[in-house]
Amino acid sequence: METTENLKQATGSPLADAWAELQAHADRGEPLDPAAYRLAFADPEFMLRRETRGIRFQLELLKPDLELAAAGIDHTVVVYGSARFVSREVAAERLAAARASGDAHAIALAERSERTSVYYEQAREFGQLVSRFGLTQPPKERLYICTGGGPGIMEAANRGAQEAGAPSVGLNITLPHEQSGNRYITPELSFKFHYFALRKMHFLMRAQALVVFPGGFGTMDELFEVLTLVQTRKVRRVPVVLVGRDFWTRLLHMDAMLEDATISEDDLELFKIVDTPQEAWDIVRGFYGL
Repeated sequence: METTENLKQATGSPLADAWAELQAHADRGEPLDPAAYRLAFADPEFMLRRETRGIRFQLELLKPDLELAAAGIDHTVVVYGSARFVSREVAAERLAAARASGDAHAIALAERSERTSVYYEQAREFGQLVSRFGLTQPPKERLYICTGGGPGIMEAANRGAQEAGAPSVGLNITLPHEQSGNRYITPELSFKFHYFALRKMHFLMRAQALVVFPGGFGTMDELFEVLTLVQTRKVRRVPVVLVGRDFWTRLLHMDAMLEDATISEDDLELFKIVDTPQEAWDIVRGFYGL
């Protein structure tokens, strides 16, 4: 099997033989040996115990790190935003169907989808801008789009990268309502996480910039965590750009924090608000002199 061959190349035959034995048991429909006699790494119940959580942390950190290094992905531009926005085409279909139904509530929802679809299209355009530029650079200096791997803004940015002919990364997360990687992520660069904390680390480990489109709680969580890390100098400063001036100026009222001195004037320089994908890309390029 291909998996066995990969293991032999990476680790030598003893581990590969153990994997082959485990697969053979599964293929024959035979139960595993009693739990005490199983190899520790081949014992699902053991690996999922509370006491082995630290080991699972290490594995979730290590697996994507090794795969991304092997693929030559050293520099990323991370795109955050709502999973709920849809493309212009899908929005138009929803609106046509709603109007045909005559349902006023459905029409209102579809009109909102049509209005917010502009953000999907902007994220798609931004993915194209970054990826086209990346393809012109030497392999070790290329920038790659990285998203949370889901639908909406994430899908749009991965889609833009694919349309530009470039690979892109998706860091998905297991959720109560199962979320799978969107179809535009490069398959070998599509990863699934259980722990939000490890996923967050991977967002930042290679990030050269963070571009944030309108979103909900998850988007705000990622944005303010990054701003806090930069503010406290736990990570190096990178461009943080918020796309969609109307949304962000309605949402963010920093005057209250300034008035009560919970932030300083300098903290307002940690991010920029723009209207277009090109403006966002210009800020990233200007920051690095590209």
